[in-house]
Amino acid sequence: MKTTGISRWLPTILLCWLLPALLNPLYAQTTVDIEQRIARLEAASHPATTVNSGDNAWVLASAALVLMMTAPGLILFYGGLVRRKNVLGTMMQSLVLMALVSVLWMVYGYSMAFGEGNPFFGNLHQYFMLKGVGADPNSAYAPTIPHESFMLFQMMFAIITPALISGAVAERMRFKAYVLFMALWVTFIYFPLCHMVWGAGGLFNWSSPGCRIPVLDFAGGMVVHVSSGVSALVCALVLGKRLGFPAEPMPPHNVVYSLIGAGLLWVGWFGFNAGSALNAGGLATSAFAATHFSAAGAALAWGVIEWRLKGKPSVLGVASGMVAGLATITPASGFVSVPAAFLIGLAGGLVCYLAVSKLKSALRYDDSLDVFGVHGVGSATGLLLLGLFASTDINPAIKNATAAGKVVSLVGGAPQLRNQFIGLIFTVVLAAVGTLVILKVVGALVGLRVTAEEEDSGLDLTQHGESAYND
Repeated sequence: MKTTGISRWLPTILLCWLLPALLNPLYAQTTVDIEQRIARLEAASHPATTVNSGDNAWVLASAALVLMMTAPGLILFYGGLVRRKNVLGTMMQSLVLMALVSVLWMVYGYSMAFGEGNPFFGNLHQYFMLKGVGADPNSAYAPTIPHESFMLFQMMFAIITPALISGAVAERMRFKAYVLFMALWVTFIYFPLCHMVWGAGGLFNWSSPGCRIPVLDFAGGMVVHVSSGVSALVCALVLGKRLGFPAEPMPPHNVVYSLIGAGLLWVGWFGFNAGSALNAGGLATSAFAATHFSAAGAALAWGVIEWRLKGKPSVLGVASGMVAGLATITPASGFVSVPAAFLIGLAGGLVCYLAVSKLKSALRYDDSLDVFGVHGVGSATGLLLLGLFASTDINPAIKNATAAGKVVSLVGGAPQLRNQFIGLIFTVVLAAVGTLVILKVVGALVGLRVTAEEEDSGLDLTQHGESAYND
């Protein structure tokens, strides 16, 4: 019997039709294996970003503590140190920044500080008006808390940093000039510096792969205290001395206000430093302890020196020493042991006392509330001592950091001290030159200083039309 053409090709056709069906389970299993392997690789390179309620609670509480440092902490501390005719004007200088800086942060500040950009700047559009900043974590910064929580915590730093500068211009700067100056200062100095030290790809951000010069700054030595302290000195020099300074006595009008403010600053500083761990783990505890013992050491150092040299330890002296210890430990709080923190505090109390009592009188500048001597000099001291005392036992992450494409260890020693010094000098130059330029611009636009008559009457009446005491 003769077969037809179809019959002859039928076995081949059936085989071609059945082969995929026979091989499909094997193919499917192979595909699943490959996809699972790819998924595992992606998971390893991008760790899960699940919100941890404990971490989030701690960071939100810390954000509230940092805001408390401005109001009522800094408001009372600075307000009590000036004369009674200027207490409201001084308090207003901190109060207004809580609103002004918050708005700038929302519109473009956060994007400029923490958006993806270059080693010097973020960008203005990535998080413009806080676009995309919500409940999901940002793994580049804080993988266990909502992105919005991280944004709020960092905003409180942006508020208090320029507020510190107000202590140097107290009792003589026009309010209009003050507001314009601060808006420009946070835009052109704070936001870029924040990106360089803490932003992804920042020039000094030791924890970022794009880092060029790894500088350790846990909670704002460069970003907050050195930048504001140096800027405060420039402001004091450009504005000139208060009328009658230094011949006329200008004692604080209410030391009790200042002591209450100092106590609030000490408590709030735990959120400032321990909150910078961005989780409720052991590093937060270590930073909390370092902060406390540094403040204690500096307060005792200042009090003992004053007692020795003047015969009596003053209440304001011990309070100033405490603030100096807090400023000194800020950059180091997440990298050093408690004994090292105590030594850093002792050094901060000594150096800041000399800056306030000797350097200021020798150079005869009128930094009204000693912002440069306490915050600038104190945190510069802490930055450098951190270069010697940084320990992998406290923060293991610094053992294998990345800088210029290489894995490096940032443990305390000469190499890290060099990095800290470079970061310090860069901050000093940026803050000094930037502040001088901004002051010149503001002075040309609206004038910087009140008239002699207005200064004599006081800023409360001449700038705000009200008086703190009406009895």
